[in-house]
Amino acid sequence: MTSKLAFRQDGSFKIVQLTDLHIGANDGNPADVRTFKGITEIIQHEMPDLIVITGDLIWSEAEGSDQSYRRVLDYVSQWGIPFAIVYGNHDSEANITREELFEIQKGYELSIAERGPENIHGVGNYTLTVQSANEEEGAVLYFLDSGAYAPKNIGNYGWIHSDQVSWFTAESRKYADASTKQLPALAFFHIPLPEYKEVLEVGKVSGHKLEQVCSPQVNSGLFAAILEAENVMGTFVGHDHDNDYCGELHGISLCYGRSAGYNVYGALERGARVIKLFEGEHRFESWIRQDNGEVTSRYSHTHKVN
Repeated sequence: MTSKLAFRQDGSFKIVQLTDLHIGANDGNPADVRTFKGITEIIQHEMPDLIVITGDLIWSEAEGSDQSYRRVLDYVSQWGIPFAIVYGNHDSEANITREELFEIQKGYELSIAERGPENIHGVGNYTLTVQSANEEEGAVLYFLDSGAYAPKNIGNYGWIHSDQVSWFTAESRKYADASTKQLPALAFFHIPLPEYKEVLEVGKVSGHKLEQVCSPQVNSGLFAAILEAENVMGTFVGHDHDNDYCGELHGISLCYGRSAGYNVYGALERGARVIKLFEGEHRFESWIRQDNGEVTSRYSHTHKVN
């Protein structure tokens, strides 16, 4: 169901990015109870305008994957805040497909995710806009399905395919043609791009890097398309539970969220990334809100507009 997103009267728009919840089907799992409790603390502290979940919402199990997914959606719906979702590699790993997950999701009034074009790879390639005070489009949010696993002869994780990159380019051009000014934008997906490795070598980085960057072996050119579009200020991913850094590469911020799930590995305190946009400005501020209430890893980005 469509829900209008809009900047607040003070000109801000706040997003809480949750990632890697890994909820199971068993209601009594203590780790899941702890995950949900932590999410409650984060949402109550931040009270965002939008919740974005960047994949691995569930463990896709032999039985009960649909039940696991409904548990997450039921929980996230309780605050009356719109939410958008992209899928991770574990969500459709066994016994349920991305199409089936989306069918479940369609029944939730606060879900504003879209299935996206059926003639390109993935389920959940779509855009959302944030309206300004004059009811014109003030910002664009891109969501892409980064896939799951690569073919065995390549190995490692999936990648955002060339037809999705073409879709992104066409969408960017559409918004550019429809507006008298370039709209600031963000992009969300699950698996980090190969450039998340490069930014560690040549970029300006803050936050934690406690494990290797598990990006795909194949670089399909999304970063180049983002660079050429000139509208996306930053990308936001999950996947690597012990990384939460943000770094700037060629003027684009490459950011991880913070893993929220207690049912999986991870040395970092569980939490979420918070992103704050500003109406009429090409900049954002961001920080990690830990589920113990503490704020850490503050980061800011100002985008150069040509």
